[in-house]
Amino acid sequence: MMKLLILVISALMMFSEMGHSQSNNQNAPAQTDNPSNDQRGKRGYWEANLAGGNYVVSLSRITSVSRHKYVLDGAVIVDEVTVDTEGQSLARFYFISPVTTAGPDSGTANLAARALEIANKTASEHGSSAQDMVQKKYPLTTHSKSIEYRLLTEAQLGALYQSVKAAWQTGEGRAFKGQ
Repeated sequence: MMKLLILVISALMMFSEMGHSQSNNQNAPAQTDNPSNDQRGKRGYWEANLAGGNYVVSLSRITSVSRHKYVLDGAVIVDEVTVDTEGQSLARFYFISPVTTAGPDSGTANLAARALEIANKTASEHGSSAQDMVQKKYPLTTHSKSIEYRLLTEAQLGALYQSVKAAWQTGEGRAFKGQ
């Protein structure tokens, strides 16, 4: 009886030490020095935490990941990342920039960029998050079963695309945090 008690106590102490040697929060994404805010995430999942909301998908349910650009109504260029999944929803992440007839370093392009910067700054100073939200015009831009997010910079959209693509191709969970 005494041998059994010693064996049980020894086993409990051994398992207790194993538990202490592990991280206290195994579900938290591991920090990296990646400036894009892309981190290891929950195994088997990719998630995006953005100003406009949060999106989580099982990597095994993703059927394609794409990035493309198009001109919308002759007024803006939409740079879009699409995550297609098994099921009934499609996630779209995009960055919008104005169409200019001159090059990216022209006065027109600089003026458009400055106007967008002022609008975003003014909105955030007054507590509005409208600049982070997807803008739709019912019924023209309402897509059934579409989940849409707007990113404020092209660099963040590129980082998001690299994050979801890497997660899907490697099967390793990732968590992307952006604005």
